[in-house]
Amino acid sequence: MMNDRVLCVEDDPATQVILGGIIEDAGWRSEPALSAAAARAVLAASPEIQIVLLDWMLPDGSGVDLCRELKAAAGAALYVILVTVRGAPEDIETGLDAGADDYLVKPVSPVEVRARIRSGLRAVDAQRQLAERVAQLEAAMKRVSSLESLLPLCMYCRRINSSETWQSVEDYLWDHVDVRVSHGCCPDCLSKLTRQLGPG
Repeated sequence: MMNDRVLCVEDDPATQVILGGIIEDAGWRSEPALSAAAARAVLAASPEIQIVLLDWMLPDGSGVDLCRELKAAAGAALYVILVTVRGAPEDIETGLDAGADDYLVKPVSPVEVRARIRSGLRAVDAQRQLAERVAQLEAAMKRVSSLESLLPLCMYCRRINSSETWQSVEDYLWDHVDVRVSHGCCPDCLSKLTRQLGPG
């Protein structure tokens, strides 16, 4: 559980200490950042971080703008919880519309903070499992497509088995790729044929 690191973006030192203590007491590791620039640096150095507690008002920009930036870059791989004194319904709407996954109004309850972080970890893990399953399904579909592209060809009459029906190559091409075949004789076969027939 100590491998789970939570980035806490908060410019108020007292609040940073409180949130960091809540995070550490739960068995996670708190990564503090006092500004948007510091948060970007932490995430660049530690891309494995999945949870971000993000204040709305930062000294070098808006937490809402940073949230929008982080979600555009990481998507569902990063779970962002806005933690702010702004609790009006329109503020909550603005924060969630910016891509925040959750919203907490200060002063926060340690129990609620821990519950929201656990919920975020579950959501990120579920998204990771879904992505893995989609990748496995795509790989399986590629294998199926590869198998379907193998055409059973009779080694004697050179007909193709398509949908349980044996067709000539010419008929198969016409039915499946709308190609007509004109017949001719290649130089090698013409030479063999001439030798077989002999001088005439």
